[in-house]
Amino acid sequence: MSISILFTPTGASRAQYDDSIRGLEKNGPWPPDGMEYHVAFGEGGSFRVLEVWENQDKANAFAERLMPLLHDIGIDPGQPEIAEVIGVVHN
Repeated sequence: MSISILFTPTGASRAQYDDSIRGLEKNGPWPPDGMEYHVAFGEGGSFRVLEVWENQDKANAFAERLMPLLHDIGIDPGQPEIAEVIGVVHN
Protein backbone atom coordinates (compact mmCIF):
# COMPACT_ATOMS: atom_id res chain seq x y z
CA MET A 1 0.00 0.00 0.00
CA SER A 2 1.47 3.36 -1.05
CA ILE A 3 1.38 6.26 1.38
CA SER A 4 1.56 10.01 0.92
CA ILE A 5 3.52 12.26 3.24
CA LEU A 6 2.94 16.02 3.19
CA PHE A 7 5.54 18.19 4.91
CA THR A 8 4.81 21.83 5.72
CA PRO A 9 8.10 23.06 7.15
CA THR A 10 8.04 26.22 9.21
CA GLY A 11 9.69 29.11 7.38
CA ALA A 12 11.71 26.96 4.96
CA SER A 13 13.17 28.71 1.94
CA ARG A 14 13.87 27.58 -1.60
CA ALA A 15 17.60 27.90 -0.86
CA GLN A 16 17.28 25.54 2.11
CA TYR A 17 15.33 23.08 -0.03
CA ASP A 18 18.05 23.22 -2.70
CA ASP A 19 20.69 22.64 0.00
CA SER A 20 18.77 19.60 1.26
CA ILE A 21 18.60 18.06 -2.22
CA ARG A 22 22.35 18.61 -2.76
CA GLY A 23 23.04 17.01 0.62
CA LEU A 24 20.86 14.02 -0.18
CA GLU A 25 22.58 13.53 -3.54
CA LYS A 26 25.98 13.49 -1.78
CA ASN A 27 24.95 11.07 0.97
CA GLY A 28 23.28 8.20 -0.87
CA PRO A 29 20.92 7.39 -3.67
CA TRP A 30 18.54 10.12 -4.77
CA PRO A 31 15.74 9.37 -5.25
CA PRO A 32 15.91 6.68 -2.60
CA ASP A 33 14.52 3.17 -2.87
CA GLY A 34 10.77 3.13 -2.40
CA MET A 35 10.09 6.79 -3.25
CA GLU A 36 7.51 6.94 -6.03
CA TYR A 37 7.09 10.74 -6.27
CA HIS A 38 8.65 13.83 -4.74
CA VAL A 39 6.99 17.20 -5.38
CA ALA A 40 8.13 20.51 -3.88
CA PHE A 41 5.94 23.57 -4.25
CA GLY A 42 5.05 26.95 -2.78
CA GLU A 43 7.01 30.03 -1.84
CA GLY A 44 8.38 31.52 1.34
CA GLY A 45 6.47 30.47 4.43
CA SER A 46 4.08 28.28 2.43
CA PHE A 47 6.76 25.95 1.01
CA ARG A 48 5.69 22.28 1.05
CA VAL A 49 6.94 18.86 0.00
CA LEU A 50 4.67 15.98 -0.98
CA GLU A 51 6.09 12.49 -1.31
CA VAL A 52 4.51 9.20 -2.28
CA TRP A 53 6.18 6.09 -0.92
CA GLU A 54 5.86 2.41 -1.74
CA ASN A 55 5.27 1.75 1.98
CA GLN A 56 5.83 3.17 5.46
CA ASP A 57 8.92 1.05 6.15
CA LYS A 58 10.82 2.53 3.18
CA ALA A 59 9.75 6.05 4.14
CA ASN A 60 10.96 5.43 7.70
CA ALA A 61 14.33 4.14 6.46
CA PHE A 62 14.81 7.30 4.40
CA ALA A 63 13.76 9.51 7.33
CA GLU A 64 16.78 8.22 9.27
CA ARG A 65 18.98 9.78 6.59
CA LEU A 66 16.86 12.88 5.99
CA MET A 67 16.15 14.21 9.49
CA PRO A 68 19.78 14.85 10.56
CA LEU A 69 20.37 16.67 7.27
CA LEU A 70 17.31 18.88 7.76
CA HIS A 71 18.46 19.66 11.29
CA ASP A 72 21.92 20.69 10.02
CA ILE A 73 20.36 22.98 7.38
CA GLY A 74 17.97 24.52 9.91
CA ILE A 75 14.71 23.14 8.52
CA ASP A 76 11.98 22.17 10.97
CA PRO A 77 9.88 19.71 8.95
CA GLY A 78 6.94 20.11 11.30
CA GLN A 79 4.50 17.28 11.84
CA PRO A 80 3.99 15.43 8.54
CA GLU A 81 0.52 14.45 7.35
CA ILE A 82 0.51 10.77 6.36
CA ALA A 83 -2.31 9.09 4.47
CA GLU A 84 -2.88 6.00 2.36
CA VAL A 85 -2.82 6.74 -1.37
CA ILE A 86 -6.15 5.82 -2.93
CA GLY A 87 -5.48 6.99 -6.48
CA VAL A 88 -2.87 8.53 -8.80
CA VAL A 89 -3.45 9.90 -12.29
CA HIS A 90 -0.63 11.05 -14.56
CA ASN A 91 0.34 11.04 -18.26
